[in-house]
Amino acid sequence: MPMDPSSGVHYVVQGQGQPLLIGLPLMASFTELFGSEMQPVLDGYVNRLTDRYRVLRVDYPSIGGSRDIAPESLTADRVCADLLAVASAAGFDRFAYWGYSWGAAVGLQLAARTDRLTALVMGGWPPLGAPYEGILQATRLKQANPEPSSLKVLRSKDQYRQWEAYYRSMLDWPEAESVARIACPKMVCFGGEGDLAEAGIPIRIASLIREHRTALEQLGWVVHEFPGQGHGVCMAPELVVPPVRSFLDRVLP
Repeated sequence: MPMDPSSGVHYVVQGQGQPLLIGLPLMASFTELFGSEMQPVLDGYVNRLTDRYRVLRVDYPSIGGSRDIAPESLTADRVCADLLAVASAAGFDRFAYWGYSWGAAVGLQLAARTDRLTALVMGGWPPLGAPYEGILQATRLKQANPEPSSLKVLRSKDQYRQWEAYYRSMLDWPEAESVARIACPKMVCFGGEGDLAEAGIPIRIASLIREHRTALEQLGWVVHEFPGQGHGVCMAPELVVPPVRSFLDRVLP
């Protein structure tokens, strides 16, 4: 598995055709981190995409085979620079981006900061009205005792501080103005039951996307809801990939 020397990010590329970077949680070391029992999930994505898309998966941030990043340096600026660097290392000049949850929030930052994206797909994160302050508070509350699912991926408990650094860097981001300027084709998809509670703090995701649906569609977003599904719908590629693939096939010639 190759590594980008500038960012220290391990990555893997599969398939042929249109460049597509898939962010967290579909990492380069997905089955190594989550176990072989999750191989069907990975296959469910890869087998449905690689006939037409050259799929880039990365170990990021500071997971799998990638180099460590100091937790306090994981700002939105740093994340975008690292992902653009690894895309270049993989031979991707312009590319589509698809991420879920934190990976989706990162994709929104990329789309707002670079003209290299040919399309953006966000899963499980609202493009407008996103709960940055709430999730920052929850991250701070969970630092002393992160949930086991986080520690399964992270290398140490101390590394959990990186999420505070990231969300703190987002507090002054001009969301509405930045989102309105995104020119590439864009889609947001979400589980209809995808609101969360983190450390006792409500983190509204699905309900916020529904509330802003008209505004998003007026800005050119395709909005797709998976009724009855929760925030973990990303682990059901048989549900998620077909509508996203249909969108990408339509907007990418």
